Amino acid sequence: MKFEEIKTQIEEYQAHDLRLFSSSSFQTHSLVLLHIISRIDKEIPIYFINTGFLFPETIQFRDEIGELFDLNIININPETPKSSQKNSVEKFLFTENPTRCCHVNKVVPLDSVLTKYDVWINGVRADQSAVRKQMKPEQKAPHNTLRFHPMLDWSKQDIFKYLKEHNIPHHPLDKEGYSSIGCEPCTRKMILGDERASRWFGMNKTECGLNTDLVK
Repeated sequence: MKFEEIKTQIEEYQAHDLRLFSSSSFQTHSLVLLHIISRIDKEIPIYFINTGFLFPETIQFRDEIGELFDLNIININPETPKSSQKNSVEKFLFTENPTRCCHVNKVVPLDSVLTKYDVWINGVRADQSAVRKQMKPEQKAPHNTLRFHPMLDWSKQDIFKYLKEHNIPHHPLDKEGYSSIGCEPCTRKMILGDERASRWFGMNKTECGLNTDLVK
C-alpha cells in the first residue's frame, strides 16, 4: 500500500470511531510505518514493549525517534518480574526456553493492550519470513481486534528508499552489522544476508509470537 492508501484506510477506521494503536520495536525498518503514522495522526498510540533485555541503544533510539516524529509513545513492561523468570539453577528463560521467554515478555503484555483497541496497525512485511508471507492486509486478532498490515507488500528496497527520501536516521547498531534487532541475548549480527537468521541463532525459531500467537 502507498501512503495515500494507508492514509485513506486509517481515516476510514477513524470515521467509524474505531480505536487504533500501533506497536514498534524501533528497528530501522520499523521507522517507515512510524513516520507514515506521524504524517497522518500523531495522536495514534505507539506501544513499545520493554522486555528488560533490550540493547541500551534501542532505548535511546526510541527516545530520539519519539521526539523527532513527535510520537505518542506508550511504554509497557512484562507483568512477570525478572526474579520469577529463572529456573532452579538461576538461569533466565531465554537460555533454555526462548519461546516461553518471548511469550512472557512480549506476547502477554501486548495481549493486554489488544483488549483496549479495535485496530492494531502492524508493520509486518511479506518478505521477512515464511509466516509473514502468508498474512493478509487485514486479519483478525484476539479480543475482537483487527490487525491492519499496511506495509505487507513493501520490499526491503522500498523501505530503504523511503528512509533515504525522508532523511530518516538508522538504528545505531546497523553500522555494526545488526539488521534485525530484538533482545540482546537472542540477537546476533546479520548472517549470510538473512536478517531474520540473526535472531535466535541456532534454534528452530524465527518469530517471537506477536505475529503467530496474536493472530487468527
